[in-house]
Amino acid sequence: MADLIMALRFFSRLPAGNSPHEAPDLGRIAMALPFAAVIMAIIPCAIILLGAWAGIPHFFVATLAVASMAIVGGGMMEDSLADSADGLFGGYTRERRLDILKDSRHGTYGVSALCLFLVLRITAIGSLIAINPLTAVGVWLAANLIGRSGGLWVSVALPQARDEGASAAAGQLPRSRYLVGLGLATLLLVIIGGLATSLLGVAAALFAVALVVVGWTALCKRLVGGQTGDLIGAAAGLGEIAALTALLIFV
Repeated sequence: MADLIMALRFFSRLPAGNSPHEAPDLGRIAMALPFAAVIMAIIPCAIILLGAWAGIPHFFVATLAVASMAIVGGGMMEDSLADSADGLFGGYTRERRLDILKDSRHGTYGVSALCLFLVLRITAIGSLIAINPLTAVGVWLAANLIGRSGGLWVSVALPQARDEGASAAAGQLPRSRYLVGLGLATLLLVIIGGLATSLLGVAAALFAVALVVVGWTALCKRLVGGQTGDLIGAAAGLGEIAALTALLIFV
């Protein structure tokens, strides 16, 4: 329970009780993250079901759900994608890329990445709501939780690119704890994603997330020689889109 509270405090803006705050430990967070992802999705998923029940147009409901997810997560994933796009593609040296990653302002690459991420989420969810709201909830929840846990591989595979920031504060993620968290996320993916689509869809989603995360890790290593909190968050967002894409094929 303490690990779950730590994960919720690190990745969300949800109330997490009055227990004393502990310094974030990515090893503990990784194991509880699949369950934290489910809790974070309760409000967005409820909006999908209630909106569909009330007869609100599908893509408007999807937009409300995506907006609520951004609010619940404090915009962390969205900001990470924008910062990473600006940093990796807006600089010509490792030092300049890291400087841009720290800059809170967003440029063309960042705004484009953010807009595309939101549009892909909304169109995927809106299309699924038109088919079946329960399917939309299951597919999005499955994609989100496996994307979040899968994206943490960046922290396992790469050293910290700088000595400050959220990633440095949370520490290096041990491979064993990453595998525990990923195993729990995979189990939830099989249950939730399997019911929403099929086991073949689940397998395709796992393959797609692995391909994207490994490719992103290689890109981060080549361009900045390590990882930051933004690069980890971006991996989670890209992993979610990869899983959504794969699961959509089998709906």
